[in-house]
Amino acid sequence: MSVKYFAEPFKIKMVEPIRILTREERIEKIRAANYNVFSLAAEDCYIDLLTDSGTGAMSADQWAGIMLGDESYSGSKSFYKLQESAKDIFGYEFIQPVHQGRAAEKVVMPILLGEGKVSISNMHFDTTRAHVEIAGARAVDCVVPEALDTESYAPFKGNMDNERLVRLIEEYGKENVGAIIITVTNNSAGGQPVSIANIRETSRIAKENGITVVIDAARYAENCHFIKRREEGYGEKSIREIAREIFSYGDIFTMSSKKDAIVNIGGLVGVKNDAELFEKVKANTIPMEGFISYGGLAGRDLEALAVGLQEGVDEDFLKYRIGQMEYLAGKLEEAGIPYQSPVGGHAVFLDAKKLLPHIPYHEFPAQALAIELYIEAGIRSCDIGSYMLGNDPDTGEQLQSEFEFTRLAVPRRVYTQSHLDVIVEALKEIKERKDTLKGYRITWEPKILRHFTAKLEPIR
Repeated sequence: MSVKYFAEPFKIKMVEPIRILTREERIEKIRAANYNVFSLAAEDCYIDLLTDSGTGAMSADQWAGIMLGDESYSGSKSFYKLQESAKDIFGYEFIQPVHQGRAAEKVVMPILLGEGKVSISNMHFDTTRAHVEIAGARAVDCVVPEALDTESYAPFKGNMDNERLVRLIEEYGKENVGAIIITVTNNSAGGQPVSIANIRETSRIAKENGITVVIDAARYAENCHFIKRREEGYGEKSIREIAREIFSYGDIFTMSSKKDAIVNIGGLVGVKNDAELFEKVKANTIPMEGFISYGGLAGRDLEALAVGLQEGVDEDFLKYRIGQMEYLAGKLEEAGIPYQSPVGGHAVFLDAKKLLPHIPYHEFPAQALAIELYIEAGIRSCDIGSYMLGNDPDTGEQLQSEFEFTRLAVPRRVYTQSHLDVIVEALKEIKERKDTLKGYRITWEPKILRHFTAKLEPIR
């Protein structure tokens, strides 16, 4: 599907210069970064698609909110404004701000999980998996099989495999399953949406077994947009109505607000109505994030987040947002460049396994493609594959990911259609010489979340 034209539903009020280095300079920069794109300086990246998290452009109203921030240590006006905004959208009684999504996970996971426990998810993202393991538990992914076929069209490839979920609960014992996590959209599967019917059934299974349902809500608004477009019975419902129904099936939500709330910093923990559970959330928040009415954020950040939550569910914005992804994916499809289809909400996930079949998983084809894209055009992307997945916590052996994706995560309200065209042209050039690309080996890695700081070298 090729979208020929779309227009941004906003005017550009402020600009930031970007520059492109020479090819020779880019080769030297990535070598000096030990072939880790996270170690590149942002000013050395022409188009930065490393992540859509915290990289969006805030609106005039959000910047106005920055000036209104109440910096009181306890009980600031900005905190109550954020509470009101979040409750309006999610319908949860208790809202706790934190400084970002992984902080929400750090607060929540030790409450639900521990040694011998299991967390089951449609797919854990990297920080979620890390916090599950830090809590002493094991993360088990349970996505539907159709997600594994990147060329097939299925409207909700992010769904939980609920038949397998039942078997996993029986296998591990319901008393040992500390949480069922529903990630919307399913980032690791390619930003793929989860249907309301699937969420409803997952919730029913969890409740039958007395298991807490956690919604990872980083990209819930994009998920709502896909439901409105693709799920029968929801075409006439508003994004807000769809969001309310989604969250009615959960017990807790964690949220990196740096995505769908379009802020540079911020996160949330929501508890539906369990006052005792929320006391535990507050008890964990205070020593790790600060007092409960600021949660590691300045008052100005609370204000920007309160406004951004409302802007993130604007239907014109979401049409434009998904339209960007569909335009980019359509151009790549015309060029014969494989990606997870249909395109997700926040990124195009290039299928490096198909594009570079000669590079085995343990030589990290998705990382190789990300490096080549930087060398070709100064475009920074990242690996969502075996390199990110890491090693088996028991054996230390390299795990093989179901996917080898190179993620092109597009920041919100930042790049224009012209930038997307540059990305397409760069990938066309790489495709012409794809058989010459080589894999990489790790020369040093930390124990957890290695992809952020690991060092690599090319295999000659």
